[in-house]
Amino acid sequence: MKTLFRGLLLLALLIGALSAYSYGSTTGMFLFIVIGFCLEAGFWFGLLPRKRRQ
Repeated sequence: MKTLFRGLLLLALLIGALSAYSYGSTTGMFLFIVIGFCLEAGFWFGLLPRKRRQ
């Protein structure tokens, strides 16, 4: 269940980032490009597993 939730969350972040990029590109609003960048960063940091020290 945890893997399914993580996958759905990453998919939602990626779709949100692409949507924000495309809307910001068509309207010329820089704010949506920044939001897209933040969502994309969340996608990439969520995709990469954290290495825990023991």
